[in-house]
Order: sequence, then C-alpha cells, then structure tokens
Amino acid sequence: MPVDYRIYFRHADYVPRRMVVSYAVLDLQPGVPVSDIKLQYRKKSLLIHPDKTSNPQAPEAFDRLRKAQTSLTEDKERERLDEAIADARHLLMREKKLTVDSEDLRTDAFKREWREKTKMVLIDNEARRRRQMKAQLAEEGRQQRKQEEEDENRKRKREHESQWEETRDNRISSWRDFKKGVGKVGGGGGGGGGTTSGEKDGQAAAVATKTKKKKMKPIG
Repeated sequence: MPVDYRIYFRHADYVPRRMVVSYAVLDLQPGVPVSDIKLQYRKKSLLIHPDKTSNPQAPEAFDRLRKAQTSLTEDKERERLDEAIADARHLLMREKKLTVDSEDLRTDAFKREWREKTKMVLIDNEARRRRQMKAQLAEEGRQQRKQEEEDENRKRKREHESQWEETRDNRISSWRDFKKGVGKVGGGGGGGGGTTSGEKDGQAAAVATKTKKKKMKPIG
C-alpha cells in the first residue's frame, strides 16, 4: 500500500519543528501508553525508513517520525503536549459552547479544529516560555552586574587599606619629625624644652633669699 508522506509534514507548517504535534505524526490519540507509542513507531518506520524505500521524501519523513516518537517517550515532553492538547480541547468547547456529551465532539470537523487549536496553544506556550526566559536572563544579568560592582567596591577598599598600611611608617616618621621641630622652636635652641631666661632669674632670686634666711641668727 502506498505511503502518504504528507501526514509527516502537514502538522509542522505552523509551529517550530520540535513542536510538531507528535500524536498526529504517529497517528495516535493523546493519552496512549508508551508501549503503544513504541509499537506504532516501529510499524511506521518500516514503511518510511530510507533503507526500505527510494522515495526522496523518506529521509525527512523518517526524521519527523523519529522526533515525534522521542518527544512522546520523554515524560516531560509528553506531559507538555498532553497539557496543550487538553487546553486546546477545553478552549474549543468553550468557544463553541459544547458540553462533554455533545455529539460534535466525535465529528472529524471537531477533531481537525482541535488539532489546529492545539498548534495555536503550543505556539502561545512557546512564546510565553521565551518571554519568561528573556525576563529571567535579564534579571540574571542585572544580578551579575550588581555582584561585579560589589566585588569591584570591595577590591578598591582592600587596595585603599593596603596603601594606607604601607604608608604607616612614613606617617609616623613624619609626625615624629614634626614634634621634634616644635620642641626646638619652644626651647630657643638651648636644648629641647629648656628653661627660659625669665624662669632662670626667678629661680636664682629664690635661692638667694633662702640662703640669706639661713644666715640670720635668732634675736635673744
């Protein structure tokens, strides 16, 4: 039976390659167990594997089939797709004002719209994810710049403290020289901190008075 290779391409027209609706590529319904996914992959790969057919579209079709199988056997990727599919169904039912018992849910027309809605949900989710990542990167950049500024401030402070410590001996020596200079000026050059001439005269007069008192004899 000839293979319709269009099924491996038509679901990728509106979304990035990695966001292809994998269930549609494998012709499976959401929620099937992993064992069914692997079994369906083996069946289809035998039909479109480049080694099994000379069709020029086979290599790319097989690549899409392989990526679809990979995405559905990874828990996080399958969970992401299942959530998008469920959200798309809920949105479509709300738009059409359908209930879970509506016969329209079983029609091919609804299934086609559901599939298209799923693509739109995936696109919106991806756009939201990119915005969040952009905001996160911007915040990380801001935090990094803040950390670099703090590191630079700490570096400058350490350098200042190091320079201050290195010049400590010079400052002490300069202060001592200054104190010595003050002492010389106060001593008039007669030996640092010596007695002034006025003070010497006062001291000599006091000694003479004391000596005179000793020589005086008491009367009677």
